[in-house]
Amino acid sequence: MRKIKLFSAVIAAAVALGGTVVHAKDWTKVKIGVEGAFPPWNMISPDGKLSGYDIDLTEDLCRRARVQCELIAGEWSSLIPSLNAGKFDLVLTLGINETRKKVVDFTIPYASGVATFLTLKGSPIATMPMTGERLNLNDKNAADPVMTRIREILKGKTVGVVQSTSQEQLIRAYFGNDVDVRTYKTSAERDLDITAGRIDAGFDSGVYATTALGKSENQDLVMTGPFMRGAMLATDVALGMRKGETELKAKFDEAIRAAAEDGTIRKLSVKWSKLDLTPSLSPAAASSQ
Repeated sequence: MRKIKLFSAVIAAAVALGGTVVHAKDWTKVKIGVEGAFPPWNMISPDGKLSGYDIDLTEDLCRRARVQCELIAGEWSSLIPSLNAGKFDLVLTLGINETRKKVVDFTIPYASGVATFLTLKGSPIATMPMTGERLNLNDKNAADPVMTRIREILKGKTVGVVQSTSQEQLIRAYFGNDVDVRTYKTSAERDLDITAGRIDAGFDSGVYATTALGKSENQDLVMTGPFMRGAMLATDVALGMRKGETELKAKFDEAIRAAAEDGTIRKLSVKWSKLDLTPSLSPAAASSQ
């Protein structure tokens, strides 16, 4: 589900940090970085407070882990560098993929989602194949013909994505030579340009898109194309942490697993997104991330 494009300088810094000796810590207090501009995952409410699925779930996880948590909002593209610089101990809404695994460690997933396109109603793009159907990009026999057709539909068009996301990475990897990729700081800024006709489509988290379409200002928008997962998409969402923080990982892995097993993740994700985002957690999941 959300955000990746890492610069070489960030990778080099993270590798350097990963090579240092990590000493055991008394994890009674942690600082958690969050964007605060990605509803329904996280947002700033009218009273100026953080709210959303991430926020409610984090409160529950911190209670289970017996950790005092401080949530700190920041620009998305700065969160991983800030994490590795020691400003945060954890980062929320971090999709798991191989590129990110080179610079941070992850808890087990606390949500599992998809990615899809947004466009104007009546647009030629609104007739993409497999609209509303799930597509695993790792099943190349099934996915490649669909993605080839989508590439033909998007040729010459402008597609908006949030910068430093796995959605940006996918659009560039699959369609970059045929489309104009325009990046934004937030999904809401991108949606304004779709509505105004300044770009042809957006590509984003399916959970975000479902929520965005429920807002009056987005009444002219529609989801189109398959609900995608796999490849470089980071649709399994976890908490990110610095390399080697094994005690912190163990605390939150245990808390996430308990929240999944007792239905808390289902309850909170349905409340905020109308979708059950409960991840599939095998017994080995805690050690595989």
